[in-house]
Amino acid sequence: MSELDPDVHQPTRLRILMLLSGIDTADFNFLLNTLSLTKGNLSSHIDRLEKGGYVEVSKAFVGKIPHTSYRLTEKGRSALEGYWRAIDEIRASASVQPTESD
Repeated sequence: MSELDPDVHQPTRLRILMLLSGIDTADFNFLLNTLSLTKGNLSSHIDRLEKGGYVEVSKAFVGKIPHTSYRLTEKGRSALEGYWRAIDEIRASASVQPTESD
């Protein structure tokens, strides 16, 4: 049976990855408001996902205002797909009936 990736399995990071999997990019405020997280909490989870190569962080200025956006990488998309496959394996093994022994 496949192991669950702890970087993906953590509930907040899983929510971030799921949200990013359905859109091209998201900015900091969108994630902050949609996920109802604190700035520090969001930043620490994004940092972990970025270090793992799951999320790409782009920083720019719009006029004089800093703008940070996030995008799911191919590695992140693959990790998320692998996570769901592993969950499906766990679910399937839970439905297997034990065989009767002597």
